[in-house]
Amino acid sequence: MKNFIYQSQWGWLSSGVSLGIVFLLTVALVKPIGVSTQFVILDGIVWNFFSDQIVADDKNAKSGYSSPNAYLNKSGGKYAKNVANPLNYSFIFVLAMIAGGFIARRLQSGNESKDKSIVPKIWGDRYGHSPSKRYLATFVGGFLALFGARLAGGCTSGHMMSGMMQTSLSGYLFALGTFAVAVPVAILMYKGEK
Repeated sequence: MKNFIYQSQWGWLSSGVSLGIVFLLTVALVKPIGVSTQFVILDGIVWNFFSDQIVADDKNAKSGYSSPNAYLNKSGGKYAKNVANPLNYSFIFVLAMIAGGFIARRLQSGNESKDKSIVPKIWGDRYGHSPSKRYLATFVGGFLALFGARLAGGCTSGHMMSGMMQTSLSGYLFALGTFAVAVPVAILMYKGEK
């Protein structure tokens, strides 16, 4: 029964094809995927919890809401509306991504120890096998990627995946910039590794 419940880890090809199909269906049937704005919405929800002045009903605004915060007030208060009513498609989508990742990890077969799966061999050989150190490096890398993507006006999924699928010039430029930095950094970090 255990083998029936647990799945083995997918390879890069089946993962990539599956991800491509999901993105294509989502863009075609719902809307383009982009998730980094939801970090701003979450900040706004927390802020709104402590201050009742961050979002206000506004009949003159396109969305019906406004905010003294310029970012939340963009597009006629669209983000202010999402802060006031967070149970929308995009916010639920982000929560579902987190839950899906957690469930998929729990269902993967446990042939290898969890510490080894957290700390890949190439990282462990170079920087040690501390999961905490690996988590910190992953967090810093993710933060830098998110910061750069937001600075470019989007996120990695919105620019590279949805954006490139829709032949957006900014998507191709962001992907080019990302790999132009990522490849030399990887070479520098793992110099001499095979």
